[in-house]
Amino acid sequence: MPGFELFETEPFSKLFKSLDKRGQAWIVKIKTQLKINPFGGKPLHFEWFREKKFEGKRLYFLVSEKNKKILLLAFGSKKDQQKIIDHILFNKEDYWRIVEKL
Repeated sequence: MPGFELFETEPFSKLFKSLDKRGQAWIVKIKTQLKINPFGGKPLHFEWFREKKFEGKRLYFLVSEKNKKILLLAFGSKKDQQKIIDHILFNKEDYWRIVEKL
């Protein structure tokens, strides 16, 4: 089975650049893992919406099984977890449109 393609939103790309080297290295490692096992991590409300933990932070991503694509959406602290989840769920249709266009 061919692996999944991985993409990221523009806000995620900007956030990634602002992270320290350890955070960046962890995300690079997770990107490689997700291409092979896109359903790693914990599902959030839906099978297609997931998170992976790193120390006190979480990486949020959407998995499109139909298109074999993963979209990295956010990376934030446990404190911001509910705000990030609510934002992603509220805007999920926009994120699905992004995936369809990739």
